[in-house]
Amino acid sequence: MFYRDAGQFKTNYAADMAVFPLREDRIGIATILLVAFAAMPLLASDYTLNVVMIPFLIYALAAIGLNILTGYTGLMSLGTGGFMGVGAYACYKLSTFFPEVNIVVWILASGLFSALVGIVFGIPSLRIKGFYLAVATLAAQFFLSWAFQRISWLYNATTSGAIEVPAHTAFGIAVTGPNATPQARYLVVLGIVTLLTLVASNLVHGRIGRMWMAVRDMDIAAELIGIRLLPTKLLAFAVSSYFCGVAGALLVFLWYGSAEPEVFNITLSFSILFMVIIGGLGSLLGSFLGAALIYLLPIGLKALFPTLGFSVPPSTIEHLSYMIVGALIIAFLIVEPHGLARLWQTLKQKLRVWPFPY
Repeated sequence: MFYRDAGQFKTNYAADMAVFPLREDRIGIATILLVAFAAMPLLASDYTLNVVMIPFLIYALAAIGLNILTGYTGLMSLGTGGFMGVGAYACYKLSTFFPEVNIVVWILASGLFSALVGIVFGIPSLRIKGFYLAVATLAAQFFLSWAFQRISWLYNATTSGAIEVPAHTAFGIAVTGPNATPQARYLVVLGIVTLLTLVASNLVHGRIGRMWMAVRDMDIAAELIGIRLLPTKLLAFAVSSYFCGVAGALLVFLWYGSAEPEVFNITLSFSILFMVIIGGLGSLLGSFLGAALIYLLPIGLKALFPTLGFSVPPSTIEHLSYMIVGALIIAFLIVEPHGLARLWQTLKQKLRVWPFPY
C-alpha cells in the first residue's frame, strides 16, 4: 500500500522524536495546509466558509484547549464556555480602548486574560480532582456567566447587554464589520488556529507535555520524581484557558459579529467536552475530528434528508443530532475510549503492515 515506512531511517534522536516521523505524514499535512490556505478561499462558496469552515476551526481550537487540560493533564473542566467568554469580552474591551491597533493582536492578547482567570480557578486543583474539580470548574462557569450579564462595564452598558463588534482591519484588509469578506475572515481564523496548533504540538511533545502526562497518569508518582504539582497544574489551566479565550474572541469577532452572554453558557462547555471525548483524549488530531463530527453532524443531516426526499423540520434534526451524539459518546466510552484519533492510528498501523495480519 501507499503507507510504508520501509527505507525511512532515523539517524538521530530528533528525527526519532519528530512530530511527523514518516514522510507520508509530512506530505499529508502539507497537502491539507495547501488546500486550506490556497484552494478553499478560491473555490469554496461564501456559505461554506461562513457556516462550515470558520466555526469548525474555532470549535477545534477550543477543543484543543480543553484537551490540553483534560486529555494531557487529566484535570476535568466544565468551565470552557466561561473561559471562552472571558476572551471574547477582553478582546471587546481592548478593541474599544485601542481601536487603532491591529485586531489580530487583540485576539491573541485576549487569551492572556482568560489564562489569568483560568489560573485563579485552577488553584483548587492541587487539593481536589476528579468529580470535585469538575464541580469547582462548573462553579467558575456559573460565576463567569453571571458576570457577563450583571457587570455592565464589560459590555459598555449597552441597552441590549450584547457586545457589538465594530469594523476592524488587519494588515489593511477589513476582517470585521459589514465590509469584511468571508475569505478574509477565514484566512485570519485559519492562520491563528494553525499557529496555535503548532504551539500546542510543540508543548505536548516537549518537556512540559511530558510533565502534564506524568501528572495525568499518576500525580503522586510524578511528585516523587521531582515534578511540582501546583505549577504544573496551573500551567495546564493557563495554557488551556488561553486557547479557549482566543477561540471565544474568534467566535464573536470573526463569526457571530455580536454576542449575548447566553452564548457562553454551560451548553457550550458540554459541546466542547463532547468533541474532546469523541475525538480522543490526549490527541490534537482528535480535537479536530471531534469538532468536525459534532458541529458538522446537524449540517450533514439537514442536507441529507432533502436529498433522500424527506421533509424534516429543523427542530427534529436538532433532536436527532442530540440522540446521535449521545449514542456516539456511550459507544466510544465502551468500545474505544480514545475516540476517533485512536481509530485513525489503528488504520495507519494496518496500512503499514498490509497485506500481513496485524
